Amino acid sequence: MARIVMKFGGTSVADPDRIRKVAALVQDEAAEGNEVAVVVSAMSGETNRLVAYVDELSADSDIGGAIDDEYDTIVASGEQVTSGLLAIALRRRGVKARSWQGWQIPLQTDGAHSSARIKGIETLAFADSISKGTVGVVAGFQGISPDGRVSTLGRGGSDTSAVALAVALNADRCDIYTDVDGVYTTDPRIVPEARRLNRIAFEEMLELASQGAKVLQTRSVELAMNNNLPIRVLTSFADEGQENPGTLVCAEDETMEERVVSGVAYSRDEAQISLLGLKDKPGVVAQVCGVMSEADVIVDMIVQGISQTENSANLVFTVGERDVKKALAALDTAKQDIGFEDVVVNEKVTKVSVVGIGMRSHTGVAHTMFSALAERGINIEVIATSEIKISVLIDAEYTELAVRALHGAFELEASRG
Repeated sequence: MARIVMKFGGTSVADPDRIRKVAALVQDEAAEGNEVAVVVSAMSGETNRLVAYVDELSADSDIGGAIDDEYDTIVASGEQVTSGLLAIALRRRGVKARSWQGWQIPLQTDGAHSSARIKGIETLAFADSISKGTVGVVAGFQGISPDGRVSTLGRGGSDTSAVALAVALNADRCDIYTDVDGVYTTDPRIVPEARRLNRIAFEEMLELASQGAKVLQTRSVELAMNNNLPIRVLTSFADEGQENPGTLVCAEDETMEERVVSGVAYSRDEAQISLLGLKDKPGVVAQVCGVMSEADVIVDMIVQGISQTENSANLVFTVGERDVKKALAALDTAKQDIGFEDVVVNEKVTKVSVVGIGMRSHTGVAHTMFSALAERGINIEVIATSEIKISVLIDAEYTELAVRALHGAFELEASRG
């Protein structure tokens, strides 16, 4: 007997028929004698609908921040509905089940409404319930803040809820069910020859997720890695009797090291900011990054070059496309203190990355990557590297060409799972 946490995303619980399908999957797991906890997202499109209501009323006033806690109350209701519906569906199949909201477990968070972080989970009552054979259906994405209000974890927070609950329960595995049947070497919509990986290391999955792969939320992978909790990514759309092995995200092993590159990721949600005529003096880059940090803007790729003007430099960095306005406002306020002549923004860029733990022990990855891009006339704007990743910033026009070129250059269509 094992203790399993199963998580189902919005497309998996999109309507009553899909919820019935999920109930069958949960029933199969429980029939094996396992203790089962299920974490669910809101039905597909429901969170967007609720957010739209909030936005419409928020537009009635210029006052900001006052409704943040009520925002969480509203958007968390989508998961509450799904958890209740799935519990009913399980009961109709003869499975003992009950729903749990985040505050009932309780899943404790900090006070950052709409983007809260998990501080702890008290699982005594919940663990006792599932140990007695009752399937616990948990509303994902939500918890309880220090002031006793409902809090939400931000987009993709149900993944994090599921992994955190699995860690707290000392579960044997966390299964993430989605609309794809695993982790692929790249986006199959761009490269039809992309292959599903049987296994992938935590570090690789974390890099792929942070570089644009949408399969798993970054915080959930980090939490699983820190606690050595295996995650299995698989589909809830498989037909009855169809094999559904998915992809196991786990600690690094020898077979993984034989792959130099495991995948190619891309992110279109990037913007390039160039500060021109920056004073060339020690500490100026730290000063710019400090201004961005105070504005709650995450800086990613950074490169500094010499300007044509004597004793000055140009600084190029990237931020998330949604943070451009905040970044520019902060830079404008600090322009005199920092000392730069002009700022140029380019939002028509894409970050493309190759990721693989085999890069630690193999040479020539950068040469292969840059050569593949050069052969297709793709210019590189900015480069960033880590131990197992190389990222480049390119013109957005060449995104799909670059992904196909790199997937082919590293022969990922023939890679071993």
